[in-house]
Amino acid sequence: MKLQVLQENFSKALTTASHFTSSRAQLPVLGNILLSASKTKLSVSSTNLEISIALSIGAKIDKEGSITVPSRVITDLVSNLPSATIELEAEKEQLKISSEKFHSTVSGMNSSDFPEVPQSVGKGAFSLPKQDFLQALSQVIFAASIDETRPVLTGVLLIFKKGQLIMVATDGFRLSQKKIALQSSTKEGKLILPKNVLAEVSRLAAEEGDLLLEIRPNENQSVFALDGTILSSRVLEGEFPDFERIIPKESNIKVSLDKEELLRAVKLSSVFARDSANIVAIKVLKEVVEISSESQLAGSQEAQVEAKVEGNAKDFEISFNFRFLEEFLHAAKGEGVQMEFSSSSSPGVFIDPSDPSFLHLIMPVRIQP
Repeated sequence: MKLQVLQENFSKALTTASHFTSSRAQLPVLGNILLSASKTKLSVSSTNLEISIALSIGAKIDKEGSITVPSRVITDLVSNLPSATIELEAEKEQLKISSEKFHSTVSGMNSSDFPEVPQSVGKGAFSLPKQDFLQALSQVIFAASIDETRPVLTGVLLIFKKGQLIMVATDGFRLSQKKIALQSSTKEGKLILPKNVLAEVSRLAAEEGDLLLEIRPNENQSVFALDGTILSSRVLEGEFPDFERIIPKESNIKVSLDKEELLRAVKLSSVFARDSANIVAIKVLKEVVEISSESQLAGSQEAQVEAKVEGNAKDFEISFNFRFLEEFLHAAKGEGVQMEFSSSSSPGVFIDPSDPSFLHLIMPVRIQP
């Protein structure tokens, strides 16, 4: 392998690929980055066996070939070189790196030991509306669990229906659902993707370009293609909870409020709630909502937010984790929000009136008398 590549492009690709390497002692090659030169492209690939990435950058290829080199060594070296053309030459299991006033030899490993990483999507790939998909991700992904003992809850459920994609995430204490329209025809079905791969899709997606997804059920794999990058991931196995069953069908109380005013009241409550299991109480009165919190150590507070209240709200009070309220309010895009309650022990339904395709549930905290 012999080629010339721009330092800026190579360094950016190496930095991205380095996020997906693994330090598993039993498989040292996973700590390496695979460099493959073919035609006019240099492919930079890495994998931790759960997520894989392949980035394609332009290069002047004198001789095709491939080699794997330690991620940290090659990334640190190239990032500290000046912005200029770099020459790479691989012989056996060594990579020579040259630029003006610099020369280095890095010990690598044979590329035949490297796991297979998808370099492209197949004919079964379909287009996703990039901006709608990325916004939907931001409105559901925060509700996914971090508890690895229930793997399916650490992912996001994608349900493909005719002309529609439904995305759902839950950690058992809250649930977020967002629906977006699909232009391309897709097979109906559903799959659960790890939230970390979806977070990477969101991070890597640029303003321009298409976003393609290919589902490979025989390999239990999903492959995203975006802006010269191929990101692949395993599909999480298991049964996602029957989320439709827990969505309340009706409510007794509907409360409409200004989003920023409610967010300010919740943040004020958090000052004391942090000392008392993050609990804030919401009391619905005739034309206002009271947000209160109390700490045995620090004191207490109460803030009122003007509200339009529908239904029988006499002496209705419910408690929530303030962090869940904050994260919903950051995810809502409109100026107002609507809260719906059926009882103090049932999930609260949180809606952005400007976006009927977005629904959020939060389970209340039961206060011991």
